Amino acid sequence: MEAPLLRLHAFRNLYVAGTVSQLGTQIGYVALPLLAVTALGAGAGEVGLLSALATLTALVLGLPAGAWVDRVRRRRLMIAMDAARAAALLSVPVAWGAGVLSMAQLYVVTTLVGAGTLLFDVASMSIVPGLIGRERLTSANSLLVGTAAGMDVAGRSVAGVLVQVAGAPVAVLLDALSYLWSAAWLRGVPEPALAQDGPAGDAESLRARIAEGVRFILGNRVLVAALVQGAMANLAFPLCSVLLPVLIVGQLGYPEWVLGAYLAVSGLGVLAGSSSAHLLGRRFGTGRAVWLVSLVTAPPALVIPFLGPGAWLWAAAAAWFVVTFRTGVNNVLLVSLRQRVTPDHLLGRMTATMRLLLTGAVGLGGLLAGLIGELWGVRASLWTGAVIMAVSWLPIHFSALRRSGPNTAGQAL
Repeated sequence: MEAPLLRLHAFRNLYVAGTVSQLGTQIGYVALPLLAVTALGAGAGEVGLLSALATLTALVLGLPAGAWVDRVRRRRLMIAMDAARAAALLSVPVAWGAGVLSMAQLYVVTTLVGAGTLLFDVASMSIVPGLIGRERLTSANSLLVGTAAGMDVAGRSVAGVLVQVAGAPVAVLLDALSYLWSAAWLRGVPEPALAQDGPAGDAESLRARIAEGVRFILGNRVLVAALVQGAMANLAFPLCSVLLPVLIVGQLGYPEWVLGAYLAVSGLGVLAGSSSAHLLGRRFGTGRAVWLVSLVTAPPALVIPFLGPGAWLWAAAAAWFVVTFRTGVNNVLLVSLRQRVTPDHLLGRMTATMRLLLTGAVGLGGLLAGLIGELWGVRASLWTGAVIMAVSWLPIHFSALRRSGPNTAGQAL
């Protein structure tokens, strides 16, 4: 009988480090914009740019990051990124205390932290198969994704309390310390063997390695199907959520806590889905489980545009929970599938390329939400996102992945 994952010393240390790192990321997500507003009087445009910088960093560095992660010691890189993020964040309370804090510094810090988080996450996802074996990836990712969803909810809630009780600079300080704690736990993670297949610093080699990773994804029909459905869902989510403050608070007149509670439902949905993913995958196989869950949970998105007073608010929140349940399942089963079918020396490039494209879909969805909202109103944006989400099961339906059962889910179909 296999030992529980958290009894494996190497995986337990990676799990704790990732959990602490995720908690710090969520604290910073709330604390830095609040510091910009309360300490520097930042306006909507400045706060919006501050929030967008992490996403822009992922888009710019995504492909090179994957190629680089495949060429360096991943544990060492993760420790370095924890240290770099801590140093960048520590500069904020120091500058605040000296009275020299500026928006320019917050922009630089956010960019550096975004780059560090990108490299940390790509390396973390690439190191997991070598620690536990590919046959246990679904169980491991169920635990990792579920915990990350919990940190999304807990981290932002803790950050709000910290900012209210101790102030935003103290919350940023604790964010920095969380990364140092993460780095300490990573020291107990063994360093996997490094695949060497060319000179690390050669620009021509870097371009060739990036192209190799892209060709690998596009040449695998299962990965393409997973990518297309993920991109559709990621495009739909901001269309259904970016303008909710305007609708819920501005037009319907609900207090701000109602908006927060509605958005928190997504974390609960992801947590429920990730907790169920392992059982669903074992019962139906990865492909069939993803297809069946998508078929059942994507169409309820069509309830979301009816969000309104009274019962319609609860109905929309329930639909939001169902839709994000699918996200939790897919984040476990499809990430595990991607890791199983990808050779070790391509894991970083596959992960970074997928992240680049899926993050790009989120950014495009946000832009479309603003454009559609300006031209045709908030509900037009919600309807656009809901329709895209409702049919996002089709790429899986028409792929070989739908026909993969428990014994074939790990094959490169």
